[in-house]
Amino acid sequence: MKLTTAWRQATVLLAGLALTAIAGAQDYPKKPITLVVPYAAGGGTDVVARSLAEQMSKQLGQPVVVDNKPGASGILGTSFAAKAQPDGYTVLVGLTQSLLTNQFLYTKLPYDPRRELSLVTQIASAPLVLLVPAGSNVHSVADLQRSLRSSAHGGNCGSWGAGSYPHLACSYMASTWKVELAHVAYKGEAPLLQDLAGGSLSFTIGSIAAARPYLDSGKLRAVAVAGEQRLSALPDVPTFKESGFADAEFRTLGWLALAVPLATPTAVVARLQEAAQQAIKTPELAKRFEALGMQGMGTSPEQFRSNYLADWPVWERLVKVSGAKLD
Repeated sequence: MKLTTAWRQATVLLAGLALTAIAGAQDYPKKPITLVVPYAAGGGTDVVARSLAEQMSKQLGQPVVVDNKPGASGILGTSFAAKAQPDGYTVLVGLTQSLLTNQFLYTKLPYDPRRELSLVTQIASAPLVLLVPAGSNVHSVADLQRSLRSSAHGGNCGSWGAGSYPHLACSYMASTWKVELAHVAYKGEAPLLQDLAGGSLSFTIGSIAAARPYLDSGKLRAVAVAGEQRLSALPDVPTFKESGFADAEFRTLGWLALAVPLATPTAVVARLQEAAQQAIKTPELAKRFEALGMQGMGTSPEQFRSNYLADWPVWERLVKVSGAKLD
């Protein structure tokens, strides 16, 4: 079934629940709200969720608490949230992977975001940067392409795991550029960047937050930025598009977002989106995003859905080209 068809069916379901939605939203919220984070405490998603919870609590007049339910690439916590009561008191904090790409990476999932979740808002995007060792002769994306094509053995690229954007992007480069590229998976970004700085890898696509110490110390060089625009943190670094590589696969961004069980009253969804949007505008969240190399978004449910529909085929192609399967 096509994605748009699935959501049309969801819209019909929500329309049928309209009277219940209005009644249930009139006094919302009247008790604490739980943000389910399907990843371990201490990670970037968790850090943002806790800051968001604090600010949303001020907006909603009720405690907003974080409940970490890590496991299986976000599958366990996402499934739990998708099957919760649709009353607005269980809210999922999801990533592109848990809400979108897992559908392509796994042949079986215990949840279907198209039929079980209602999209609330995208909290922030997480632009990534093409990075090379400081001693590399690569100063542009074109340089990297030429270098890989001229080498008898191509090169290698690192990622923090199969199915991650760096892995998918490396596979896409190998396929479309017609070059040999060996993928090296690491357990986390820290050891990956250490090896890159040491010259063991040709390149990677990493986060600004993790790469910043290496950039500041001159051990790594930022060559290009994924996404549609330059970053304020790296104003002199062009985008892939500006560098002559305008593929949608280089312009897509990972994001962090809120979602709720599908039958959650539409007025409750609107209230949650409003509270999140106001929270995202606070100086506290702005500082948190800057520290993590993220950019605040605060999209409406309609904008989120539109972005989701646009992202769907891009990530589907990336996964297909890579051949990644995580079952």
